[in-house]
Amino acid sequence: MDSETASLLAWSFGAAGVGYSLLASYLVSLGAQWRVGRRARVMLLAVVFGALWAGISFAALTTRESNLLFLASAIDIALYASWYAFIYFLLTPRATERATAVSLPGWLMPACALTIIGGLTLHLFFISRLLEGAEWTRTYYFHGLAKPVLGLILLEQLFRNVADDARWNIKPLCVALAGQMMFDVYLYSDALMFQHIDADAAMAKGLVHTITLPLLFIASLRGRDWTSKIRLSQRAAFHSATLLAAGLYLLLMSVVGYYVRYFGGEWGRAFQYALVFAGLMTLGILLISGSMRAKIRVLIGKHFFTYRYDYREEWLRFTQTLAAQDNPQAMGEQVIRGLANMVESPAGSLWLHDGQGIFCQAARWNLPASEGTASTNSPLILFLVESGWVVNLEEFRAYPARYGDLEIPPWLSDIPNAWLIIPLMVGSELQGFAILASSRTQMDVNWEVNDLLRTAGCQAASFIAKMQATEALLEARKFDAFNKMSAFVVHDLKNIVTQLALMLKNAEKHRHNPEFQDDMLMTVEHSVERMRQLMMQLREGATPPGSAVGVNLPDVIEQIRSDKARQGRIVTTQSDTPLMTRGHRERLERVIGHLVQNALDATPADGAVWISLDRIGDRAHLVVGDTGHGMSPEFIRDRLFKPFQTTKDAGMGIGAYESAQYIRELGGELLVDSTPNVGTKITLVLPILEIRQRSDLHAQEAA
Repeated sequence: MDSETASLLAWSFGAAGVGYSLLASYLVSLGAQWRVGRRARVMLLAVVFGALWAGISFAALTTRESNLLFLASAIDIALYASWYAFIYFLLTPRATERATAVSLPGWLMPACALTIIGGLTLHLFFISRLLEGAEWTRTYYFHGLAKPVLGLILLEQLFRNVADDARWNIKPLCVALAGQMMFDVYLYSDALMFQHIDADAAMAKGLVHTITLPLLFIASLRGRDWTSKIRLSQRAAFHSATLLAAGLYLLLMSVVGYYVRYFGGEWGRAFQYALVFAGLMTLGILLISGSMRAKIRVLIGKHFFTYRYDYREEWLRFTQTLAAQDNPQAMGEQVIRGLANMVESPAGSLWLHDGQGIFCQAARWNLPASEGTASTNSPLILFLVESGWVVNLEEFRAYPARYGDLEIPPWLSDIPNAWLIIPLMVGSELQGFAILASSRTQMDVNWEVNDLLRTAGCQAASFIAKMQATEALLEARKFDAFNKMSAFVVHDLKNIVTQLALMLKNAEKHRHNPEFQDDMLMTVEHSVERMRQLMMQLREGATPPGSAVGVNLPDVIEQIRSDKARQGRIVTTQSDTPLMTRGHRERLERVIGHLVQNALDATPADGAVWISLDRIGDRAHLVVGDTGHGMSPEFIRDRLFKPFQTTKDAGMGIGAYESAQYIRELGGELLVDSTPNVGTKITLVLPILEIRQRSDLHAQEAA
């Protein structure tokens, strides 16, 4: 190392020493609020060790004294020990928090202690000459890599378990320490690879600590009580335990690999590569093994936590599983998967009530189909309804007296590895039951598992009941729509039948009249066409066949007037203005004809019925008026446009409702002005369709 590099390296550590000293002075100046509490004292101790480490490193590089550099290395171990203890105390609940916090994983403190003790022992071996220089250097690099790896594991667990509203406090601390430790991972992994410390990287280490010191200062400002809301989750414990186990496994394989390499002779290097490949393959198989993951989860929940389950995590996962599907067929399989995941079961089946008093298989997952059924009065169903228990078939076979009069049907015994029967209750009603296969690992089904499965079964039953109710409602709505459409069709058929009956009545008197015969043929032809259209409407839906087109309103009015004239009724018309609207001519004719017929029915023989058509702005106002009985405001408000409301003996109460619905579909409105014993005026306000004969270009040229 040249003198310029050594000088820069020294001054980088000097800057870090000054920064640590200023931070330590600031923490001391805060007074009693920082001197009280183990978290505060340990952080202050870590900052002091950081100042000592940086200062001694600066002195060692300035004086070229190797003993000082060795001392700085030992203090670096103490610095890591302080940060380990600080993070551990952040993860450890205080006395006031123990009622709600869960227990910490038991490997945290031993791992920290072994790392620190191993580093100090390594330095003692060097002093006592128990290790040669090359062996000590290689072991030192390995230990230097192990320290930040363990620190990153602790930081990962800390950051995972802090609550969202408390993460703001802890974020600067995590970023600062993660930056320092990740740099050490790079530094020592590079040293292990090339068997020497990179001088440029070592020179940057002091600058890295100097850069991260402001984040530690910000953390001290934010965090007088950083982690009052930290709760250790089982997921974090699972990931950390898996990471630690994988690391220990790889370390073991590395040791075996070095042994094979040095003592394997000419084939040592080839055997080493084969061993590393086999080790990585084995690790990959273990990591993707469902049984291995289940064993780790059960081990962690059983030995490291007061309660086996992280209920928040379980409930969110179960709810998300149920909400992933929106049809009853797929919902059944999702219910099985959600319940099976809680007890590490690889298969299951679901029996649901069919509405006829029989429970039959509705869904299955990794189990064969079963024809077995259970009636509502069978011993199994009666036991599930009365007790609400989760039936453990293994326990039932060993101690049947615990389940009283329960009888297991033969078809259930034929299901492979049948283990648990979970009732799906909605209140006091049994919606169904789930049967789960044996767990991937040995699992004690205690009160906690029973309560969780029973509660989850109730939620699953609610989801299934809601889905079935929704399906039933949709089916009822389809029938309602069909019935409504049928009512409209029957109403129109009634009008056609009335018209044909009137024609037959007049045929006895005028059957030899050629004009009547022509009119009769025209009426029959019109009736056949209307019935054909009604059949198409009934087959294709409520919307009339064909698209909306321009309809000449005066032509429609004249057609209605002539039809009523042939029936012997006089309707006065006033439609000199040529106006058009967009719609279906047959349906518009039916709507206006219905209003005219109602007016004729409500008007005495000496009264008057008329139709007028005017343009007001961009709307056509078609008025059907009469001097008949009239209607009260209450009747207009409450009954006139409601379906199945009528004052006629043979009426169905559909015509006015259908008329109002269709006028609204065209973008218009229907206005009623009626006075009892005076008369009624019903105004159809329709948008006008204007068809231009000349383009806008002609108008511009004329201007």
